[in-house]
Amino acid sequence: MKHWPWDQPPNCAVVTLREIVENGAPILHVTHDLDDHGWQFLGGDTSEIGSAVVVSPARILKLDPSVVELADLPPSWHAWRRSASEPWMREFNKG
Repeated sequence: MKHWPWDQPPNCAVVTLREIVENGAPILHVTHDLDDHGWQFLGGDTSEIGSAVVVSPARILKLDPSVVELADLPPSWHAWRRSASEPWMREFNKG
């Protein structure tokens, strides 16, 4: 990729879940944090903190190239979908 699309470098730390990295579970919820502009790439169910892992956004992009559609997601927003075959929905994160 010639132009890196995210506001964080390709080798920074982002949070995801062990099920996504190790078992190929789909990424169904993405958050872009306001405080540090950090990113979280999560599944559809609420997971325990013990299943969180830190990887790079470059690794996330390899696992699921469709997340590039969310590179322009503003801080304090989140995006979700019910399955990997559905389009992303976006919303300001009020919480």
